[in-house]
Amino acid sequence: MLQLIGFDGDDTLWHSEGYYRQAGDAFAAIMGGYVDLGDQHVHDSMLATEQRNLKLFGYGAKGMALSMVETAIAVSDGRISAADVHRLVELGKAVLQHPVELLPGIREAVEAVARKYEVVLITKGDLFHQEKKVAESGLADLFRRIEIVSEKNAATYQRVLGEFALQPAQFAMVGNSLRSDIEPVVRLGGWGVHLPYHVTWAHELENGLDADEPRVLTVDAPAAIPAALERLRALAAAAA
Repeated sequence: MLQLIGFDGDDTLWHSEGYYRQAGDAFAAIMGGYVDLGDQHVHDSMLATEQRNLKLFGYGAKGMALSMVETAIAVSDGRISAADVHRLVELGKAVLQHPVELLPGIREAVEAVARKYEVVLITKGDLFHQEKKVAESGLADLFRRIEIVSEKNAATYQRVLGEFALQPAQFAMVGNSLRSDIEPVVRLGGWGVHLPYHVTWAHELENGLDADEPRVLTVDAPAAIPAALERLRALAAAAA
């Protein structure tokens, strides 16, 4: 039987990716002063640099800003000006300072889930930035635990479950990313509620789940999360 429900943060509880997209568009506009954007595939170069740097910088706006500078130097053959490098750094700062805007109906959904289950927040990214977003979200009081992690993988979820003395089959994760929020939990034997966001970072689109994975339900709005968890609860009970 389900006992613990995890919620992702970025683009599940509050808006996030849109701010990164805005920074990416501004980055491309700056680079347009040095290269033909149609020929250089700046966005592809940026994604490759970010993915290569994840093990060094982790996730978040700081790593993005450093990767933008690295990409800009590479694709401009070192011609980018100090003034434009400074503009790239400012793009990263702007993402770090963006306001926290909750998804419509998410507070009510988490409150409804918290009336029946213990709930935890499991979010990844830069520690300072994530702590700021959690504090400004006004949702911290709803969660039994708040975990800010560098990566969401099987080991992370196993550690959280171990601290609650639970088995994976007693846990469901709610999130927008199949790669980070859902797949690792399902591979352990848990359950997932997928709440797609209208834009997703290309890195998070990669996953190995089947489209008809029976341990995952997809919802189109936060209001549908409690009902989806009740369906999973019934499936979990039948599988026990």
